[in-house]
Amino acid sequence: MILTPNAQAILLLCSHLGLQPGAEYAPLTLREWNPLARKLLEAGFQPGDLLGWAVSDLMSSLGLSEEEAARLTRLRERTESLAKALDHLESLGIGVITRADMDYPLRYKERLKDSAPCVLFYAGERQLLGQPGLAVVGSRHLDEAGQACAEFVGNACGFSGLVLYSGGAKGVDTLSMRAALEARGSAVGVLADSLERAMRVPETRSALERGDLCLVTPYTPNAGFSVGAAMGRNRLIYTLADYAIVVASDAETGGTWAGATETLKAGWVPVFVLDHPAMPEGNRRLIQRGGLPFPHPFPEHYSKLSDWLKNQAGQVENPPKQLGLFS
Repeated sequence: MILTPNAQAILLLCSHLGLQPGAEYAPLTLREWNPLARKLLEAGFQPGDLLGWAVSDLMSSLGLSEEEAARLTRLRERTESLAKALDHLESLGIGVITRADMDYPLRYKERLKDSAPCVLFYAGERQLLGQPGLAVVGSRHLDEAGQACAEFVGNACGFSGLVLYSGGAKGVDTLSMRAALEARGSAVGVLADSLERAMRVPETRSALERGDLCLVTPYTPNAGFSVGAAMGRNRLIYTLADYAIVVASDAETGGTWAGATETLKAGWVPVFVLDHPAMPEGNRRLIQRGGLPFPHPFPEHYSKLSDWLKNQAGQVENPPKQLGLFS
């Protein structure tokens, strides 16, 4: 895997790749990396410049303490183990994108700014990331209306050329993604746990090889599931899309509720909520908080979905702006 100096520096400083268990220094967190990135920009440097600096250079050029400079120096020493880890991932069909790469999703930089992940791991067609599409989210447990909505939206995306964005979990995610792919469309799954395990599913592997699917995660590709990781990836689903549809949500609790309320507050994308007489209480409260009702059954042909969403949201779409190289 060929890396630019900037990408190599970010991987060495901000990822766990090639880092031995119990290592003396942990990689930089996002909150630690962002101030360092700003110092680099203000001083006219780039991440790759860090690769050749001595401790004294780091201290004098960036105003770091001796302890901070020593930490960066130790983290960047594992170039050989990083290269081996990257070769292993490449053999599995897994690639890496850093915030310094030109093909990093612009929507993450534009919408999340400093909260945009430093590193993304992916499998499949990475050009799907940020293409026009719908985020479809919801509970694992669905009633008949919820199942029908998830499948309808997936089919509509497939037949209309829109990317279906989901979290790749059971329930709404799986139903909508499968429907989009069966309609010869494309999908992106933003994962909260093991990318390596997800790729082993035969149906998933076939879609990845066809170029119809991209799986992406900000977490190490063999990471296990955690509630914190699931909560953290919610915003990554919404901020790739043009619109979001919440199929089913618990009230005041759970990942679907948290992601939807955060998106409504931030205003990243218009949030539609499935509206029907037997809808979950969470759906009702999301509509009260500003979610736009999404009727069941849908009153138009699936080919009209994109125009219907745009009209209901009253949104004039603007092309994303190019942001800084690694900001």
